[in-house]
Amino acid sequence: MLTGKIAVVTGASRGIGSAIALRLAKDGATVIVNYNGSEEKALEVKQEIESQGGSAAVSQCDVSDFGKCEAFIADVIKTYGRIDILVNNAGITRDGLLMKMPEEDFDKVLDTNLKGAFNTIRFASRQMLRQKSGRIINMASVVGVMGNAGQANYAASKAGVIGLTKAAARELASRGVTVNAIAPGFIETDMTKVLPEKVKETTAAQIPLGKFGQAEHVAAAAAFFASDEAEYITGQVLCVDGGMAM
Repeated sequence: MLTGKIAVVTGASRGIGSAIALRLAKDGATVIVNYNGSEEKALEVKQEIESQGGSAAVSQCDVSDFGKCEAFIADVIKTYGRIDILVNNAGITRDGLLMKMPEEDFDKVLDTNLKGAFNTIRFASRQMLRQKSGRIINMASVVGVMGNAGQANYAASKAGVIGLTKAAARELASRGVTVNAIAPGFIETDMTKVLPEKVKETTAAQIPLGKFGQAEHVAAAAAFFASDEAEYITGQVLCVDGGMAM
């Protein structure tokens, strides 16, 4: 159980992020629901957590902004006195073929997906080192392991997250702080719902388990990494992908 723990989940207003926020709250953590664009969706997540007897707050921050991340993390520490769990889930896509990809689309994806994770770790890790405890969970992707045509920027960002995870794990391990990554495959979210049925069928055929995963499957992995049971696991990448990357 995570009773008494303070958890920050970035990009938690929808999809995988909201599922993780709900699961960590269900397990007893007080969850700070971070969002960038939709306060309404973030408040819905907070209300759902509270309706189930959990504790939550919402906080707006564009994780790609170094200064705003510093202020965001400082505010959490000032309010709660600690940070026990950091889940770097915030991410975007700007798909396109490599030869035609605008520089802005490459930069924006790297700034949010990779630099955003660096920014939050940069400031949260100081508090975790003082506490001599902490769990950092980064959202990678099966695309960061395998690559994917039309997603050079996204694949690069998620491969970078894996490298960042391993480097941070080595740096923080001596103070009892673990850093792990989850690499989801195709998960049923708003992002995948808009795919044409033919594309869904073709994709599902390439997954050994033959179907898309649920956000709750990823949330379960995050809850495990956040728990005491995972205290001897660090620097690892867990693929929650139905077997795609095996």
